[in-house]
Amino acid sequence: MAVKTFAAIDVGSYELAMKIFEVSKVRGMNEIDHIRHSIDMGTETYGTGKLSYERMDELCRVLREFSAIMKSYQVKDYKAYGTSAIRESQNRSILLDQIEQRTGIVIDVLNNSEQRFLDYKSIAFQGEGFQKIIENGTAILDIGGGSIQISLFDNDTLVSTQNMKLGVLRLQERLNHVDASISRYDTLIEEIVESQMNVYKKLYLKDRQIKSIIVVDDYISALVNKKGDGGAIKRFADKDTVEHFVEICRTKSLPELSRTLDMPEDRMSLLYISMIMLHTIMNHMGAEQIWAPGVTLCDGIAYEYAEKNHILTSTHDFEKDIIACAQNISKRYRGSRKRSETLEKIALTIFDSMKRVHGLGKRERLLLQISTILHDCGKYISLANLAECSYNIIMATEIIGLSHLEREIVANVVKYNHLGFDYYETGGDLSFLDQESYLKVAKLTALLRLANGLDRSHKQKFKNVKISLKEEKLIITVDTDKDITLERGLFGARADFFKEVYNVSPVIRQKRMQ
Repeated sequence: MAVKTFAAIDVGSYELAMKIFEVSKVRGMNEIDHIRHSIDMGTETYGTGKLSYERMDELCRVLREFSAIMKSYQVKDYKAYGTSAIRESQNRSILLDQIEQRTGIVIDVLNNSEQRFLDYKSIAFQGEGFQKIIENGTAILDIGGGSIQISLFDNDTLVSTQNMKLGVLRLQERLNHVDASISRYDTLIEEIVESQMNVYKKLYLKDRQIKSIIVVDDYISALVNKKGDGGAIKRFADKDTVEHFVEICRTKSLPELSRTLDMPEDRMSLLYISMIMLHTIMNHMGAEQIWAPGVTLCDGIAYEYAEKNHILTSTHDFEKDIIACAQNISKRYRGSRKRSETLEKIALTIFDSMKRVHGLGKRERLLLQISTILHDCGKYISLANLAECSYNIIMATEIIGLSHLEREIVANVVKYNHLGFDYYETGGDLSFLDQESYLKVAKLTALLRLANGLDRSHKQKFKNVKISLKEEKLIITVDTDKDITLERGLFGARADFFKEVYNVSPVIRQKRMQ
């Protein structure tokens, strides 16, 4: 593959950034330019719900300059993403159309879990450094303008991820609203963050030991990664060093802080907020050090591009993280691990045997797997309204690595596993999906229903299940000496929907165990 030039554009809450990369299978990915422009869109969006005309003009002007820079580098491909300032704008559709018409740049808006997953990918692509640090208790603290994301790792596995509305611009807007002076920032920020962290600690941290915090942000990372004596970049800072930085922020005015740290003055208030927030979270977690790899969303965008085009391959298994998140959600809502494992095994076996019929891919197989894990999470709230409660839990809980649409598909598959299916043409609950997504819901629901019908008693009666597709019949051979009258009796209704979706008739054949 020849060398290609790719541009990654981050339309952030307080900065527009573009990185230009050269990518090839031989040389991998090489950053050749990084252009940044400070623009405070977040404060307007969080405060008024919209961008002003003046801010919109500035945004389009800078994006036109980005377009000219891309042409000068002969960029072949680009990807532009908007984050919370665009995402939370009340007139988002109008805003995006204006940008495209005035600049020629098409911006896709990331939901929170997609944005954090790209940041997470940029960290994971650091290789051995990342893999080594997550072997012990580790948290990723992803600090944005509108919110922060805390993701916990335990024994090399992502166990939870939670979003909090504690972004630096949002906190600054709150402080401005109460007319707080800079001298009171530390006390007020600590109070706000502690109120959230006390709840977080009880629900998610509990007795888990966190040794290291991986920081993803624009300010603390810039400070930690400043070149020291001999030109070396440290990337790591222990708790004493963080406390030293906090003390400097507390005792100096913003102009003095700018001169001391040799950083632009317009960033100092946001650095101060970020530092107080980090210090408070470190204290709650008992963390001993931070690692600031210096990655940005632009890096995550570029890694995603390289991965999709088979230019780079990560050694980290991201699907394992997505599944681990789903398993921890199930555990939180008292889901049956044994029952889910049985359902998962049967459902995925059916999926694999039906490849030439369903036309679904690897990603849909993952969505089916997650659906089996979360199939009964709603029973924690209500046995009578299991379907609706399961749907609401899944839609209200972030699963890092899944888009909002993918989460919607999973939630509906779980919902219609328990309810009569709602057809697209009737204008019901599924009519807001595009037709492709609706068909995925229908196909995955048919698979999950069939698998669920084979273990209706929840007693895992089948020691072995073999499935083969022969013409227009799906032959399901089960090894068991147990009475499967209930399974046979309730199988018909679930088989009917499967036949409707696939035009294939499922047939159970019992094989007595020797």
